[in-house]
Amino acid sequence: MGLTIGVDIGGTKIAAGVVDEEGTILTTNQVPTPPTPEGVIDAIAEAVRGANTEYDVDAVGIGAPGYVDDKRATVLFTPNLSWRHEPLKDMVEQRIDLPVVIENDANAAAWGEYKFGAGTGHGDVVCVTIGTGLGGGVIIGGRLHRGRFGIAGEFGHIRMVPDGLLCGCGNQGCWEQYASGSALVRYAQQRATATPERAVALLALGDGTPEGIMGKHISEAARQGDRVATDAFRELARWAGAGLADLASLFDPGAFIVGGGVSDEGELVLGPIRKSYRRQLVGSRWRPHAEVLAAQLGGGAGMVGVADLARQG
Repeated sequence: MGLTIGVDIGGTKIAAGVVDEEGTILTTNQVPTPPTPEGVIDAIAEAVRGANTEYDVDAVGIGAPGYVDDKRATVLFTPNLSWRHEPLKDMVEQRIDLPVVIENDANAAAWGEYKFGAGTGHGDVVCVTIGTGLGGGVIIGGRLHRGRFGIAGEFGHIRMVPDGLLCGCGNQGCWEQYASGSALVRYAQQRATATPERAVALLALGDGTPEGIMGKHISEAARQGDRVATDAFRELARWAGAGLADLASLFDPGAFIVGGGVSDEGELVLGPIRKSYRRQLVGSRWRPHAEVLAAQLGGGAGMVGVADLARQG
């Protein structure tokens, strides 16, 4: 199988791209994300048709948020689109007349990084995506680990703190409440409220109030040496490293790949995450340490990954 199309479903846009066997995106087409679940299916088909005007394409892969069944055909649950046991594969195939594979979007991004990005050369990789929330995927022995029911890798909802912060999933103390872009903003806002004299640069970048602090302000202020901003990154890194240490006990990977918007800050966040991981890893002094690497493919990882998974059938 040669060229395939990868589809990325975002909150504001749906992007479809033609991807070759080397993981290169040859062309893309974007359409707005409709407000209804039915409209999203039509928009996926529209995006695919728009991308498929110049090339002979063999299959389509769709990276879907939420739980995807083990047959890679049905979206069992996704909160933002209100899909419940949605037969997405069949619905899209009826519209585009091409074979379709459905994969969880975080799994797709993990596979893209493993095959064409930072994971090249590693057989056992755990990818963690730190954005507004936290997700990930696991590759064991060169194979994407989906679990018995297709739902493996939902790291964001590991319970890190008993009776901790309420999560959007309905549980308390989930990892993404402590190691995500949303958590970073919360840390900065709380610290700026308690000690505004330590957050002069940070507050000046927003509207002057702790409530006006956004993620981009924290990054810029940290580069300027603002103490509250740097403390917020350290707190996020502490929790991120703790989670990686737990995942190392489960999977013993050769590498962790950290992606998502927070990882775009490079060593500002990756350095402290590495230190936290090594400090909290059980038996750290006597065992090998997995590398902690920055993702390389950026926002295109999911599209490239799911296109390659569709190529495999």
